[in-house]
Amino acid sequence: MGLDTYASATPDGGELSTADLQAFIDADISLCGGIFSGGEGSFRGKIYALLILEITGFGLYQEWIPPETVREMSAALDRCDPLQAIEASSEWDRTPDEILELRKFFKVCSERNLGLVNWW
Repeated sequence: MGLDTYASATPDGGELSTADLQAFIDADISLCGGIFSGGEGSFRGKIYALLILEITGFGLYQEWIPPETVREMSAALDRCDPLQAIEASSEWDRTPDEILELRKFFKVCSERNLGLVNWW
């Protein structure tokens, strides 16, 4: 079963504003995408779900993650040492660079007051 993760201002997964999309473009984020995700404001959540859970304490397998929680997740990603986080992770095939890319994604969400819609 897959998991696609989308930034959204609302729990119903409404489209992002032009300014939101531009913020993701400007951040130049490189995360794995899926068949339906991977453009500006989305990524293939299944690839990063366990790593995100291990670092932030929050799981992606919920339909809506509100902006307040996304800010907490972003702060946890910012606090972690990427190399140490990867070494401690059970996700042996992830890299410190992926944590840096996740930081960029979550930072845009935090700055733009966006939550996450997850579809599986």
